[in-house]
Amino acid sequence: MTQTVLHIDASARRQGSTTRDLSADIVSRLTPARIIRRDLSTPLPLLTEAWVDANFTPADSRTDEQRKTLALSDQLVQELKDADTIVIGLPIYNFSVPAAFKAWIDLVARAGVTFAYSENGPRGLLTGKRAILAVASGGTAVDSDIDFATGYARHVLGFIGITEVSVIAADRMAVDPEAALTSARTQIGQLAA
Repeated sequence: MTQTVLHIDASARRQGSTTRDLSADIVSRLTPARIIRRDLSTPLPLLTEAWVDANFTPADSRTDEQRKTLALSDQLVQELKDADTIVIGLPIYNFSVPAAFKAWIDLVARAGVTFAYSENGPRGLLTGKRAILAVASGGTAVDSDIDFATGYARHVLGFIGITEVSVIAADRMAVDPEAALTSARTQIGQLAA
């Protein structure tokens, strides 16, 4: 049984969102003991010069203001650390990830915190976790040459150590929504089995 799920929704739509529906279905089938909820439709701040300066200041040398600047980022990282499974509702917007998801990535991909540089290249520090992406699109086929969202999400999750990534695809909804949803529900059923 999954102990703790971090449930992230990246859709700007709070109602009528395919990825929200699919990610909620996935979480309910996992029957976790605890769910941490992160809804990215409430915007996260973009990185600023003050944030970058605070992030690259050694932790024991940070001012109170710098600690305050990093507080949300620290919270987002802690949510990842606390979860053993991360479920992400991820729509494809204009061939890529929503800006809200990119803002989340920027706040959690931190050298020395979620990844480290070594002689052999970067090494993810959030190991032993899995992620499930519920991806939906209007016309873009998942994992096609024009899907810059799914591969990016897999890559960046792997970069921070989460290499076990499953994708539930409800793609090309504008072409055949019924078939796309049926396929996604079948995939979820197989994932739960």
